[in-house]
Amino acid sequence: MKKICIVGLGYVGLPLARLFATRYPVVGFDRSQERIDALNQGHDDTHEVEETLLKEVLHKENGLRCVADIKEAKDCTVFIVAVPTPVDRNSRPDLKPLLSASALVGSVLKKGDIVVYESTVYPGVTEEVCVPELERASGLTFNRDFFAGYSPERINPGDKEHSVEKIKKVTSGSTPEVAQEIDDLYNSVLLNGTHLAPSIRVAEASKVIENTQRDVNIAFMNELAKICNAMDIDTRDVIEAASTKWNFIPMEPGLVGGHCIGVDPYYLIQQAQVYGVMPRVMRDARRLNDGMGAYVAHQVIQCMNKKGLLVKNARILILGFTFKQNCSDIRNTKVADIYNTLAGYTTDITICDPHANETRVEEEYSLKLTPLQQLGKAYDAIILAVAHDEFASLDVRKLLQPNGIVYDVKGFFPRSQVDARL
Repeated sequence: MKKICIVGLGYVGLPLARLFATRYPVVGFDRSQERIDALNQGHDDTHEVEETLLKEVLHKENGLRCVADIKEAKDCTVFIVAVPTPVDRNSRPDLKPLLSASALVGSVLKKGDIVVYESTVYPGVTEEVCVPELERASGLTFNRDFFAGYSPERINPGDKEHSVEKIKKVTSGSTPEVAQEIDDLYNSVLLNGTHLAPSIRVAEASKVIENTQRDVNIAFMNELAKICNAMDIDTRDVIEAASTKWNFIPMEPGLVGGHCIGVDPYYLIQQAQVYGVMPRVMRDARRLNDGMGAYVAHQVIQCMNKKGLLVKNARILILGFTFKQNCSDIRNTKVADIYNTLAGYTTDITICDPHANETRVEEEYSLKLTPLQQLGKAYDAIILAVAHDEFASLDVRKLLQPNGIVYDVKGFFPRSQVDARL
């Protein structure tokens, strides 16, 4: 029987480790000892894996064992790498986590082993960047002593409907035989099967265009929202009317943050330029979506001005801080841009998010969260930035001063409670 090591136990790696552990012995590796200690007690602070499901595989013979020392995975035969692929401050791909993970795997790699990458990359990274690092660290030769594959992750944080076992996975391998072996491995735990791509590069490209396509489509809707707002037309009314046509694709404007749609397109944009192609549509979509946080803030200021509310020293409440609803992930959240823009006018800004980790928000953004039950009253403006379920029962008008405004980014509250929406 195969023994699997999952490298990186975050939003992608942990659900995958839990799933494989229902059928195979699995070693889950993560650098964070704090994370490992919590997982071994059955607690996942990302809330992607329910405690009961996690404890089932932790207590199962030949189930899941979480470790912070890669040497404890030396008897594994399949290594699946699921580490972040971020961008730097100049929006250039940062492959350091991937290279570091490859070096770690290489240190315990043996003849006959297979390394599968799930991290989102541009075409060519697996074979041209990761494999040489595996060879260097292991002293082994690619496609003779060890083999590689790529099966892009399709985890949607906070989505309990499209969980890892229900999604269809793309697979690929460095030889036809290994590709089939990898495909069979994933098929053994997935409910809806796989698509075996003809090459690793095809599989890599398929992943990066999934998020790039969505980024471009949302950018179109965000541009539409700007046009409609300038014309004093409700954008969501327009979308609802247009959706009555059979081939219209209904999408909504919004903030594009997180570690996928807000980041992955940069990998394709950079590599396209290496090959002499200027991806203008993708680049302009990224620029437009990255500016939506500041745009929302200025829309709020405009609404306040129309009601005669002074923005200077105004009391403002922001509901939601994570990058999407009912999810604890705060990476690359564009709500921070709303806050930072408004902070140029007032320091009296309250942020409430029942899903975000208070400590991490303070460490990464130097901001404090206020619990839902401790919200004050007489705010001059309330911004619904993230549509968490917990906000549905709020009577936001009671939290406002008589002339205050509610700006709804997500079209979440009843129209009667809202002054303006994106």
